[in-house]
Amino acid sequence: MSIIELDSKVAELRELQSMIAELQAEAEAIKDTIKGVMVDRGEETICGNGWKASWKNVNSSRFDSKRFKAECPDLYAEYTKQTTTCRFVLA
Repeated sequence: MSIIELDSKVAELRELQSMIAELQAEAEAIKDTIKGVMVDRGEETICGNGWKASWKNVNSSRFDSKRFKAECPDLYAEYTKQTTTCRFVLA
């Protein structure tokens, strides 16, 4: 593939990424509107024709690896494993 063809592909990729970002922002705005209706109604769940939306608190427990590393660096090092991945970056 020539550099001209690659330039074209990169331009196409950037345009698609821009469209994706715009659509994601639009989807978030719609979600925020739905959440606003739910808050106004004081409901955690609402239903419509073929859909159901819920927005509620969820409790979870997470391991505090930053604190563990600070307080037990030897154990942290012992149980940490290195991984290798391949990363694509377009700048």
